[in-house]
Amino acid sequence: MESLSRQEQRSAETRTALLRAARRLFASRGYAATPTEEVVRRARVTRGALYHHFRDKRDLFLAVLDNEQKRLAAQAAEAAGREPDPWAALRAASSAFLDACLDGAVRQIVLIDGPAVLGAEQWRVSDQGYYLAAMKALIEAAVEAELIETQTPDPLAHVIFGALHEAAMLIAGAEDKNAVRAAVGLVIERLFDGFGRKQG
Repeated sequence: MESLSRQEQRSAETRTALLRAARRLFASRGYAATPTEEVVRRARVTRGALYHHFRDKRDLFLAVLDNEQKRLAAQAAEAAGREPDPWAALRAASSAFLDACLDGAVRQIVLIDGPAVLGAEQWRVSDQGYYLAAMKALIEAAVEAELIETQTPDPLAHVIFGALHEAAMLIAGAEDKNAVRAAVGLVIERLFDGFGRKQG
């Protein structure tokens, strides 16, 4: 049993090494220009070890993308958790997501290669899976707290998600990414102001 535990630990360490090496390479070179031979070399494991854990390069990329999306979702949740009410929490989470788009690894892995590798529709559905449920829950809580008008959470969550997605892609393709981040941030703030304004 003890030897099995050690074997499982070594297996986990190998997988972690592969994911770390792959993330660095995917972030700096992009998916298409990253050969699996280089991932194996950087991770200091055998080629057999790579294919023990992942079917192919695409499968490896999907695991890296999943880790990256989970990390972004956790950062957004952390930002939301510091706010006093659900509407402010959604605004903070959205701002944290846009800030994350300034990270070169996020831009390359999530925004550029994500849709290229998965295909636009599959990537959109996958991307929504990390954020939409939390957005809907915060919108529902904001409605219950009378911070915004009574409405079904689903349409508003999709509108905000779509706006954030387009803002992220705009940042990713910009020459001056910091300036564009600031500009789209103002637009998103106005969007939230409009939805958050109670009509008397």
